[in-house]
Amino acid sequence: MLGSLRGEATDLLSRLIQVDTTNPPGNETAAAELLRDYLEANGLECELYARTPERANVVARIKGRRDGPSLLLLGHTDVVLADAAEWSVPPFSGEVKEGEIWGRGALDMKSQVAANAVAIASLAREGFEPSGDLIFAATADEEVGDGYGLEWLCEAHPDAVRCDFAINEGGGDRLVINGVPVWVCTVAEKMSAPFVIRVRGRSGHASMPGIADNALVKSARLIERIAAYEPQREVQPEVAAFLDAVGLRLDTLTSPVDELVEPLLGPTFSPTMIAASRKRNIIPAVCEITVDCRLPPGTTPADVEPEIRRVLGDDVEYEIEFTEAQGGTRSPIDTPLLRAAEAFVGEVDPGSRVAPMITAGFTDSHWLREAFGTVAYGFFPVRMAPELMAALIHSADERIPVDDLELGTTWLRHAARTLLS
Repeated sequence: MLGSLRGEATDLLSRLIQVDTTNPPGNETAAAELLRDYLEANGLECELYARTPERANVVARIKGRRDGPSLLLLGHTDVVLADAAEWSVPPFSGEVKEGEIWGRGALDMKSQVAANAVAIASLAREGFEPSGDLIFAATADEEVGDGYGLEWLCEAHPDAVRCDFAINEGGGDRLVINGVPVWVCTVAEKMSAPFVIRVRGRSGHASMPGIADNALVKSARLIERIAAYEPQREVQPEVAAFLDAVGLRLDTLTSPVDELVEPLLGPTFSPTMIAASRKRNIIPAVCEITVDCRLPPGTTPADVEPEIRRVLGDDVEYEIEFTEAQGGTRSPIDTPLLRAAEAFVGEVDPGSRVAPMITAGFTDSHWLREAFGTVAYGFFPVRMAPELMAALIHSADERIPVDDLELGTTWLRHAARTLLS
């Protein structure tokens, strides 16, 4: 890629980081307007879509010259909270030092948003005429999901984001397995299906515990059981494809691959919140345990509830309430988009491989899969060590090397030219 695009992407990312889009409240319109001004200056027509004025999404496109497939470059502009006291630099400075761009969102995911924008803008300047639409969307509200971002766009303005293929966050890590570089491409995601375990007892004055029935104490047994649960292993098709790509078997995995694969072999239950008495001197009559539950693609809360009840046992009375169920979708593996990724890494990292995988986390890709049947992958290649990246996302001193920003921008241009030429 031309060196000027490296500087262009760096400058745009730095300016995006300087726009505080902490969610809540979000205020993503300021970022959407910055991106609109940049894209329009490069000859692209943009549209702002907003459920409320301060929470806009921005969409731009290069229209296809004939009825070819469409490709969406997707990213979100909101970020999580940053405590300035924990940072080495101000978290919304966008400072560039020692070859890295620092600030909240540098990894998650204003870097990819900036790369998306520079990729489509540079292609427009070059007169690129795609066979199908090349679309850019920078959306609001991914981090919280209150219905201002891609979910709302798919419902209220489906033609703005309807696409055959999409490139989003969630993949692109470079691992070295048995001496072979492997780039992870996420083609599916687990369902986020949190639930509440509600235990009831009888309240009373804390100075006389014998006359009450402490719901908090009864809950302790259930917390221990659900936290100790180990699911029966089930190899999903994406995990099988990953193991095949890297030449490994499930029974021979070692760190760090086993740490990547283990959460994908079944449901996971993580107790994360508890609510009981609101006063120190009142024994609680009700205790609620919130459990972060992630289910393999294709599994529903109804499928897993009998297993949860088996784990919890029957010596404590309780109720279970699933509070939501989102995601749990998958895209096909054998597609032109995966082959484009394979061709790209073959050029920039000879001898390396692309390995499909499930993401244990959660992205906006599922809205596209559910609404349009989109082939949506998470793939933004970076050479930063995966363990360092994992430590920096949603944490202090978040940053991305300029080299990785350039690599990601190069990939997006390659994908557009490969799929839409």
